[in-house]
Amino acid sequence: MKLNGRILFLCDDPSLVKSQLHGQDLAWAGQPLHYGVNTDLMISGAACTLGYTGEILGPWFLENFKDVVHKDSVRDGGFQVVVGGDAYGSGSSREVAVVAHQGAGIELVVAKSFQRIFQENMVYGGMPFTTDLGVVARLREGEDVDTRAFFTVLPPFFREVAEGGGLLEYGKRLLKGGVRPTYDTAVPARPLNSVEKIIARKTWTGGESFGIASVEPGDQVLCRTAFRGVHEYTAGMVVAMYREAFGTEPMYAPELVAAFEDHFVLIDEPTVPDNVKKARLEPARQLTREMVDACEEYGIRLHGPGRPFKPGVCHRLVVEDYALPGDIIVLTDSHTPTAGVLNAFAFGVGSTAMAFAFRTGLIPVTVPKVVRIVVTGEPRGVLSPKDLILHIIGDAYFRDEQWRSSPTDTCVIQLGGPGLDHWNVDELSVLTNMTVEGGLMTGVVEPCRPIVDFVRARRGVDVTPELVYPDDDATYERTLILHLDDVPLTVATPGDSRNRAALADMDVAIHNVVIASCTGGSLADLRAAADVLRGRTLAAGVRVTVTPSSADVATAAEAEGLLDVFRAVGAVLSPPGCGSCIGNGPGVPLPGEVTASTTNRNFDRRMGSAGPVYLVSPAGAAASAVTGRLTDPRRL
Repeated sequence: MKLNGRILFLCDDPSLVKSQLHGQDLAWAGQPLHYGVNTDLMISGAACTLGYTGEILGPWFLENFKDVVHKDSVRDGGFQVVVGGDAYGSGSSREVAVVAHQGAGIELVVAKSFQRIFQENMVYGGMPFTTDLGVVARLREGEDVDTRAFFTVLPPFFREVAEGGGLLEYGKRLLKGGVRPTYDTAVPARPLNSVEKIIARKTWTGGESFGIASVEPGDQVLCRTAFRGVHEYTAGMVVAMYREAFGTEPMYAPELVAAFEDHFVLIDEPTVPDNVKKARLEPARQLTREMVDACEEYGIRLHGPGRPFKPGVCHRLVVEDYALPGDIIVLTDSHTPTAGVLNAFAFGVGSTAMAFAFRTGLIPVTVPKVVRIVVTGEPRGVLSPKDLILHIIGDAYFRDEQWRSSPTDTCVIQLGGPGLDHWNVDELSVLTNMTVEGGLMTGVVEPCRPIVDFVRARRGVDVTPELVYPDDDATYERTLILHLDDVPLTVATPGDSRNRAALADMDVAIHNVVIASCTGGSLADLRAAADVLRGRTLAAGVRVTVTPSSADVATAAEAEGLLDVFRAVGAVLSPPGCGSCIGNGPGVPLPGEVTASTTNRNFDRRMGSAGPVYLVSPAGAAASAVTGRLTDPRRL
């Protein structure tokens, strides 16, 4: 590759970005690069409804970045290389973020570090990338850089896939018996933590056999999956890839495959702004039709309003009905780690990886480093798992990825300790769900009583024999002992979930409160919010939106009288769905509003429009609705 186009530096300073878009090439001299260029910035939730090809998405690449990038700015600017800072590719698993780069004319991505899902999507989609910022000078000096060489430094599996035409071509060869594991399967046993033990038990050894004695961080292996799933944003792209690669061949274990109509079901709710409906509703319906047609064609079970299987947010439904201890679970959504609450290994993947998993039943896994967090103490009635996870991922050790020693490293937190027993699975699922917001692959909860109680109550099954315990002398990257008395009520300030602050230090006026999503719409979440709101009134000018996370949650909340509490204060109640989190439902901020939300992500414009978003617990959201300011619920 020779530099015949331009280089776009994604600087922290908006004026430097703007000057580049206006034709001035930047003589970059170490100016700060934007931390955590996320996939919502690369391609917005609104643009994602339009389709999944480069031709469609390229014009929208980086739209609204720093409020200076507009439609077609990058493509029309003739940029060939993009340069970002640390944690490039944070957020969603949407593989269309890579496609948008390609559609905008980008041929090489350079960044200080990459997030796991985005990096995998680049490997599987053939997008060259590097963490060597020195390549910028080499290109500017006129060198013809061999971008294929960037693949040679990757681990063996990534290298074989990248050099062999991509993951789906690899899958075709695998199904024909043309590949063998790229890793040693005759390895000695050693003490394993829960994460390593799950991976080792599910590792493909060639042919029809699975299970090896041990794995170590950095190994890349192929593992047998259990549940696999898609939703409206991703199903069309996944099935298009599947159809091109595998035709009408059946999916592996179709009874463990499902599609979820959850991301678009709330767009046409009455309180959604008209401009949102105008921009998103019709293309969203087209993507939904593609998903429904695919389900009929391949015999995939379909969840959603009026569909054969019950509606709700996909992550909540996987926990309710599908996940089991020891499973490996994948969905085309970054919040798949929710299911790690059931002592499973669950993580988000892109569309190519899911098409591969649909046909082969296998998924590539880079064995992660594991940080064990032992939780002790008592929450004393108010501290919530939302506070705990915001506190954890906002710590410099995770925010700055101090666990990382190579570009392809991944990291997982394994959660245990007596402090967890004070919460139920509904509450604990917030911990695993939001691990991805800290740049982590997933979270896994060690065996504990809440897991056994939940599965027995939901499905009438005793999962005690399936629980995966860590060996006593297992190895960890780091072990943290965290006493709940040392965790303050915590808020994430606008822009990134890792921007932690103590709620007590916040004095911010709030106008829009959203109690919803896979981190804020469970029965436990609705109870916590209702306990604060019961018998009180909302502050003047504050509006509240409440969205249960599943049909079962909505039914139970109605039976307990929780929904009556929300109705009494004038809250907007919507059917189950996940629209608020991504700007596809009630709760989209109106001009001039500041939002307090129980959702898991507060990237700029993530919720559908401009306006700062603070992430808080359900009790904190309810208290803020009563006072009109970010408020410690204990004050009430």
